[in-house]
Amino acid sequence: MNLQNKKILITGGGGFLGSHVVEKLIARGVPVTNILIPRSKDYDLRRWENCLTVMRGVDVVIHLAAFVGGIKLNQQNPGKMFYDNMIMGTQLMEAARQLDVQKFVALGTVCAYPKVPPRIPFNEDDLWSGYPEETNAPYGLAKRMHLVQAQAYRQQYGTSAIYLMLVNLYGPRDKFDPESSHVIPALIRKVQEAKIKNSPYIDAWGDGQATREFLYVEDAAEAIITATERYNKPEPINIGSGKEISIKKLLETICRLMDYHGEIRWDASKPNGQPRRLLDVSRAEREIGFKAKTDFEEGLKKTIEWYTKNLV
Repeated sequence: MNLQNKKILITGGGGFLGSHVVEKLIARGVPVTNILIPRSKDYDLRRWENCLTVMRGVDVVIHLAAFVGGIKLNQQNPGKMFYDNMIMGTQLMEAARQLDVQKFVALGTVCAYPKVPPRIPFNEDDLWSGYPEETNAPYGLAKRMHLVQAQAYRQQYGTSAIYLMLVNLYGPRDKFDPESSHVIPALIRKVQEAKIKNSPYIDAWGDGQATREFLYVEDAAEAIITATERYNKPEPINIGSGKEISIKKLLETICRLMDYHGEIRWDASKPNGQPRRLLDVSRAEREIGFKAKTDFEEGLKKTIEWYTKNLV
């Protein structure tokens, strides 16, 4: 699919990931006037009539809007995590079907995978082999249902809907609010505040042994656009870096890059979340030729630099 002459609706287009997707579309030659970004203050996508309104005249939908955050936000808002994410994606895909939109790109999440999958790295074929990690199960299951919907609509209506499962993202413009942020921005902020206060230690959740995989936001944006252009099959695709790091090593790396030399105090009474997260990314490379390019430490440096320039 050549996107240059398409009207493209990007929900969440003003957000962290969406803003990078928009920039890359423009760099590919898509006119700014062809990119539609419904803002939540104007269009609450939990309401059916708004989904129909924003969908009219659209050729392609890239659905990025989500109510999303770290473990703390998930624990405090399990009902909202489920309902908001479920209803937005479900209604948007139905609106796209009714209005004969040419392509719908649904974004899934690593949180949809079973807490204890049959193999690591996580393979797309194992998505249904167990229940997700409890702290983010409502979010993960809501997102998992959009794969069911995409496959069912393709089978019955011939809808061209694809489903991409992303790992945790990081990079410039991320959310650094400690009440809702994911692990990397939360730790960067924690270290920066400890430096400002000249604190001799920082507190960290869990024991540091859990592992995570991270993908730089610009790489994620590139993968999404490439899949929109090249992929049209019912099977989901993992989008990640294919590399894992322990939370302990991650925090130690952030401390080193930010020149912080205080003690790290781990609070094992707080949850670790899922024990390991690592995606099998071979399907993405095989089907759409995507492979993450950004070196992890280089990406961390860019994220830290953006935060210290813009939010401190």
